[in-house]
Amino acid sequence: MPTFNKNYFAVAILLFVIEVVIAVFVHDNFVRPNLGDVLVVILIYCFIKSFLKFPVLQTVLFVLAFSFTIEFLQYLNIVKTLNLENSKIARTVIGTSFSWIDLLTYLIGLIIVIIVEKYVLKKDIKTIR
Repeated sequence: MPTFNKNYFAVAILLFVIEVVIAVFVHDNFVRPNLGDVLVVILIYCFIKSFLKFPVLQTVLFVLAFSFTIEFLQYLNIVKTLNLENSKIARTVIGTSFSWIDLLTYLIGLIIVIIVEKYVLKKDIKTIR
């Protein structure tokens, strides 16, 4: 179901810019590791919804599975296994350290998505929108 939703795309671009600013300029123990992870799943969700008309819940579950898979690959040291330790892009995109807290932050981000979709945007989270 390809489509283009300029509102989701605009939010995705805005979140991408925020993520870049966080990655480049913020070096703390809360915003970068936690808020950044909350925002990244919202970014992925909005990017998918920019181009595909999938139900909210289905998209949320896909993003959750995707983010948990990436975190599990971090647990398996996939960057090292693939000999990509010297690739700053691979280390940034895939990540290098597993954290249980990251799983919680992904879940929080997607709960925010559900709340915004259902109560702010008044969408039926089970139907195609």
